[in-house]
Amino acid sequence: MQLAFPFRNSSLLWPHCSEYIPIAESEDPEETQEAVRACSRLFGALLERGELFVGQLPPEDMVMAGSQGATRKYKVWMRHRYHSCCNRLQELLAHPSFEVKELALSTLMKFVQLEGTHPLEKPKWEGNYLFPRQLFKSVVQGLLSPAEDRSLLVCHFQEHLQHDDIRYHTMLAATDVVGRVADGHHEVPLAFWNNAFALLSAVSLPREETGSSSFYVKHAELSHKWKVTHLKEHRKAFQLMWLGFLKHKLPLGLYKKVLVIMHDSILPHLAQPSLMIDFLTRAYDVGGAISLLALNGLFILIHKHNLEYPDFYRKLYALLDPSVFHVKYRARFFHLADLFLSSSHLPAYLVAAFAKRLSRLALTAPPEALLMVLPFICNLLRRHPACGVLVHRPRGPELDADPYDPEEEDPARSRALESSLWELQTLQRHYHPAVSQAASVINQALSVPEVSVAPLLELTAFEVFEQDLKKKKGQESVPLEFLPAQGLLGRPSDLCAQHFTLS
Repeated sequence: MQLAFPFRNSSLLWPHCSEYIPIAESEDPEETQEAVRACSRLFGALLERGELFVGQLPPEDMVMAGSQGATRKYKVWMRHRYHSCCNRLQELLAHPSFEVKELALSTLMKFVQLEGTHPLEKPKWEGNYLFPRQLFKSVVQGLLSPAEDRSLLVCHFQEHLQHDDIRYHTMLAATDVVGRVADGHHEVPLAFWNNAFALLSAVSLPREETGSSSFYVKHAELSHKWKVTHLKEHRKAFQLMWLGFLKHKLPLGLYKKVLVIMHDSILPHLAQPSLMIDFLTRAYDVGGAISLLALNGLFILIHKHNLEYPDFYRKLYALLDPSVFHVKYRARFFHLADLFLSSSHLPAYLVAAFAKRLSRLALTAPPEALLMVLPFICNLLRRHPACGVLVHRPRGPELDADPYDPEEEDPARSRALESSLWELQTLQRHYHPAVSQAASVINQALSVPEVSVAPLLELTAFEVFEQDLKKKKGQESVPLEFLPAQGLLGRPSDLCAQHFTLS
């Protein structure tokens, strides 16, 4: 279906306009796409020519029944048709065909650009910044559907977020939509939270103010009085958006996703990062994987924003349980734990408690974890010579009288400094030779330079197995048993031959 505009008499467009909007309701995706393209050409041309009514849109019936001029009636009528077209395009964002969704989104964004360049509202004063907020909010509302997953559509929309004005108004609109939906539903659907997170996490701000601006809606001249031109205002909008999102009760899986990107994609762009203290401390108190993920954000707040958390090391100590060697975020946890325990000003009893707890857990840890945690423990002993007593206590208590209390949650009361790291001596008899060798390091004086654990943090069982396969074996034969077998059932005097015969 083709529609051309060779004529300047726009009254000839009246019958065409009312044709295409109903066709856009066709069940055939191809017909729907053709109708959307026709509407795009039609209303795009009308916006560029300025042939839509500008200002507060009056009711259609009142204007048509009145004695106003034909031109005004025409512009009001076409403006109402344009409004109906935008509403239908918003509905098409829920179409079963993704091609139709994608085309509807592209058409709406085209109208946003044209309506911004040729505003349908009158400026309140000279130099007033105009942006089609209502139309754009309907686009954002369509992306944040509570009924279905629209993450693919958000990915398509993400290319527009590189423009300063689209990014700024996306944050404002998302804050409003999330607040209204969350407050208007007793139980918010999971699809809505997933769509909201997909959109919010796609917003990324520049780290510092740049001299040039990229605007989707073209302006003859940018004014410094416009908030949209300042990174400071973007940071405020970004902060309000995330705080408004995180104040609601989110699904557990979504908490994990937020915490994964918190340190890198959220905290650096906030106007006041300290406002995330309550969220991160509550997450750190939850325990398990949530606490592990909250460590990154807390690390930034403690080291860069002077956060005081008196029970921090007590909570960190409580996170050390057998599951810590098997969780998905093991590498991240031990990387941060290494940073938190790197200070030479930590008391000896605290470092001894961590070393002892890790040594006890190492007795049941897999080889790939042991190859990382053993150098980790040795580094603690290198940094804190006062903890050397843990490996230099030849007349220590018997194992059944170990003063260390593994059930004590407070490292200050665990009595770790009165104990010894006999677990490391036990691991010297480990079945894996690499683990046995790593545990034998304590038999000698520890070298002053620390051993970097960074290459070992993400070591997997598969990599350990591959390393073993690549090792070159010696030429000598390795005996598998003391007496070579004779026959399938062995010697006549063997137990197997006495009870079984071959026939």
